Amino acid sequence: MGARSALAAANGSAPRAPRSQWGRAVPRRWQWRWTPAVPCRAAATMPECPELHLAGRFINGACGALVFAGGVERSAVGRGPEVPFRSEAYGISATARGKELRLTLSALDPAAGPPAQDLVFRFGMSGSFRLCPAAELPRHAHLRFLTRESPPRALCFVDPRRFGSWRLGDAWQPERGPCVVSEYQAFRENVLKNLEDRAFDKPICEVLLNQKYFNGIGNYLRAEILYRLKIPPFEKARTVLEALKEQEQERRKKDPSLTLSKKVKLRQESPDLLELCHSVPMEVIMAEKQLLDPEHPDNYSNFKNWLQCYLVPGMSSLRDRSGRTIWFQGEPGPMAPKGQRPRKAPRRKSPELKAEPEAPSPKVTPRAPKQRRRAAAEPPKEVKEEQEEKEEQEEKEVKEEQEEQAGRPRKGCARGRRTASAAPASPEVPQRVRRSRRASARRGTGAAPAV
Repeated sequence: MGARSALAAANGSAPRAPRSQWGRAVPRRWQWRWTPAVPCRAAATMPECPELHLAGRFINGACGALVFAGGVERSAVGRGPEVPFRSEAYGISATARGKELRLTLSALDPAAGPPAQDLVFRFGMSGSFRLCPAAELPRHAHLRFLTRESPPRALCFVDPRRFGSWRLGDAWQPERGPCVVSEYQAFRENVLKNLEDRAFDKPICEVLLNQKYFNGIGNYLRAEILYRLKIPPFEKARTVLEALKEQEQERRKKDPSLTLSKKVKLRQESPDLLELCHSVPMEVIMAEKQLLDPEHPDNYSNFKNWLQCYLVPGMSSLRDRSGRTIWFQGEPGPMAPKGQRPRKAPRRKSPELKAEPEAPSPKVTPRAPKQRRRAAAEPPKEVKEEQEEKEEQEEKEVKEEQEEQAGRPRKGCARGRRTASAAPASPEVPQRVRRSRRASARRGTGAAPAV
């Protein structure tokens, strides 16, 4: 048994080669570019700030009363280190910040158990957490925490596309700025005081993905935010954000005695871009009808109905300079990439409209071959015999005239007059041969009859 097989057996799962949609094993040299079939929720959008916060809420709600035991199981292909934590009874709690989620494993008896262990997760393109029976583990469960109950359940970090990862420790990534949801005021100040940074020379759609200033904003959130404010995605970011700075200063000068409740009311009535970076993710998190359900990630119909711009039929799209697709309506803006034309998503066909029945195509009669057409144009047999008799009579008369002319003396000068010798008689052609020659001449396929 190889090292990979042994490690997989120790983790309780047999190694399985990736398979194509036809059931054949994918060759090893192609596995790095192979993309498995992922749930439609993961295929629609990458996890962003709302998904991470909802995952943290799900873990705290579903696992708050559960007791976990044993070690942490890791798959052979997980993108993260082994977790050196083992306890006979421990609990799990979660905290989200931007596009990161921190799990804390803490023993129920701190005096007898090991010290608390923190793990910080990044979900990548398709990461999520699921709670399921340990005997029915989902595919691509790369990290598993088992409960002490019987039969046991498992909290699994599932990542079909394997771009997600985890690391040990409680530190957030230092290059990420304040969270747009949980640290809104610090996020706003961080953006407005750093507008001289060269990062804001780029289009606003690209700057919104910069996690140093917009920690938690992703592809679908930036499309929804810019669409609501009717801002062209390829407008210069500094131009858009400096206007916000001036508006905020004017607002403070006009009425510095505004209470907090009045300020909140004004912002709700006419929110700016930074305020929408906070309120739009909160719409997804706090929706009455749960838009994103961590327990059922395959069902995202509510989320799809909530979207106004991203992947919506009739909207235009372009690729930015980082290769990501931005969805928008109207003009793209002055900094749009050259050489690209906006593509529009096809509109859905209305179920009420029925397609008109196709008109029956007229029947086309095939052209008859030439020989058949000529045969159809030939006269009847009686007319044909009369024509042949007429032609024979004319030939006879022409022949007699020629014989008479051959017998007459030649006109001209008397000197050197010679008696013209009679022309030799042409051999007599049988009547059957003459008829066949005349018929071929009429058809245009043979020579004219001999005279």
